[in-house]
Amino acid sequence: MQVKPKLTNVETSIFSVMSALANKHDAINLSQGFPNFKSDQKLIDAVSKAMNSGYNQYAPMPGHFELRQAISKKFEHLYSSSYHPETEITITAGATQAIFTIISTFVSPGDEVIIFKPAYDCYQPAIELNGGKTRAIALKAPTYQIDWNVVKKNINSNTKLIIINTPHNPSGTVMSTSDMLKLEELTNGTDIIVLSDEVYEHIIFDGKQHQSVCRFKNLKQRSFITASFGKTFHNTGWKIGYCCAPKTLMEAFRNVHQFNVFSVHHPTQKALSDYLKEPSHYLGLSDFYQKKRDIFLNLIKDSKFKFTPSKGTYFQVLDYSDISNEYDVDMAKRLTIEKGIASIPLSVFNDEQRDDKVLRFCFAKTDDTLKQASEILNKI
Repeated sequence: MQVKPKLTNVETSIFSVMSALANKHDAINLSQGFPNFKSDQKLIDAVSKAMNSGYNQYAPMPGHFELRQAISKKFEHLYSSSYHPETEITITAGATQAIFTIISTFVSPGDEVIIFKPAYDCYQPAIELNGGKTRAIALKAPTYQIDWNVVKKNINSNTKLIIINTPHNPSGTVMSTSDMLKLEELTNGTDIIVLSDEVYEHIIFDGKQHQSVCRFKNLKQRSFITASFGKTFHNTGWKIGYCCAPKTLMEAFRNVHQFNVFSVHHPTQKALSDYLKEPSHYLGLSDFYQKKRDIFLNLIKDSKFKFTPSKGTYFQVLDYSDISNEYDVDMAKRLTIEKGIASIPLSVFNDEQRDDKVLRFCFAKTDDTLKQASEILNKI
């Protein structure tokens, strides 16, 4: 039997590689993006309560209605923008499933999708699986800002989708109001759909406001927002998120979603619907993680690494060009094996593996872990 997979030349994920190395060499793991501290016990208890209260069968395909109502209220509270809980919000098995389903719903063979690299690694494979072509636009270190003139040159009659990510993983940058207005201008009068990956919407620093696509009327009309409760509430292993979009786009999404996942873990949805009633559970996250960022950067300020403080997410990019000329993948592996600290090299997120001599470190860790990590980094 001959097998012809749709995806070829796919290597083991860098996250799996670095975490395996970290485990093998007992290294401090600042590579994968997950906290090493517990989620709120109230939320954990709420999931148990929901299970014991009988929420153990399939949830409605779009999601537990009370949770969709809570999400709708959150958007009104944060962005003065509304999504109807019945027709414009769907609960998903994490943001990655939402992203895959959106791409599968709208991208056909011959369609082109614009993404910005370094990019989260789930975008391009989903595009290729659906026969689409990726048009990757490079974000250059150290600012990782979008050149909208380049974007304009890449838009053509085959452009089906533009994927943005703010706050941006892996660089920690954020898109500005000006960026959103440029995107709105370039897509007005077209049939281009925007997929806005906003999983770190509640983790943004230095007094900045998250510029969600829903803040911009014309942009909102053509856009999906994908979001993650796992990123927000320190429980990435629960794999639960949601997406929002205008009714016509969401109807098309649900046509695919029902055959892909149908519905996700019901008791967790019930627990989250109750938990979201208290806005403080997410409104304090920016301050919480900014303190983590500041602790980490203050601890390594006298090291040989160069950095621009992260503007959002719980990742910090460090430039090691004053330390070594090594290829960043080799540098990351060597630091894990020889120094006992694991990170993620950014070249794996770039087109043609462009190497800017930078590594990504996750600071969603306990203060003790960050202190131990900084002691290692200061000796390099």
